[in-house]
Amino acid sequence: MEQLIISVGRECGSGGHEIADKLAAHYNLKLYDRNLLREIAEERNLKHDDLHPHEEGHHNKLLYRTVKGMNSSPEHNVAQLQFEYLRKKADKGESFVVVGRCSETVLRDNKNLIAIFVLGDADTKIARLMKENNCSKKKAEEIMREGDKRRKRYHNSHCDIKWGDSRNYDISINACRIGVDEAVRILIDFIDTRKKKL
Repeated sequence: MEQLIISVGRECGSGGHEIADKLAAHYNLKLYDRNLLREIAEERNLKHDDLHPHEEGHHNKLLYRTVKGMNSSPEHNVAQLQFEYLRKKADKGESFVVVGRCSETVLRDNKNLIAIFVLGDADTKIARLMKENNCSKKKAEEIMREGDKRRKRYHNSHCDIKWGDSRNYDISINACRIGVDEAVRILIDFIDTRKKKL
């Protein structure tokens, strides 16, 4: 099979992770998300518990500095480990689905990359988060707000194009308007059409 890399960026509560799972299953591809850091730790003989607290953390350029290519920010260093790992997998010709991790930017030079952004309406996202977390509406709103804020800060501290900017993706889709399964169907059609054009 020709290489296929699918990058899925998503708003919190939009169903983006479920969509990534279903795309990975449809194309029989490995899915990279939180498991990515565990694989890096095993490969490099590092402790996952030492890396995990800094995953998808905001890199504040005012608090840390880079000297001779070495950065004092643990968040920056953990992010770079993930970016390097994804580039290595892509350069080897491997196919996979990756959720977040600035992958639409990190891998944008790969012609086989298809970058997706999943967004949604606030009310539907809140309802999904209430169900997923078995929590109140107020708590779900907080989870959504903090989740999006964290993702945005992380992405924007490592990328030149802002998080969620449609110019950074091949397709953006509001899964809340049509449901996850219909969004997956549309995305599969898009991906298959795009693959034929590559």
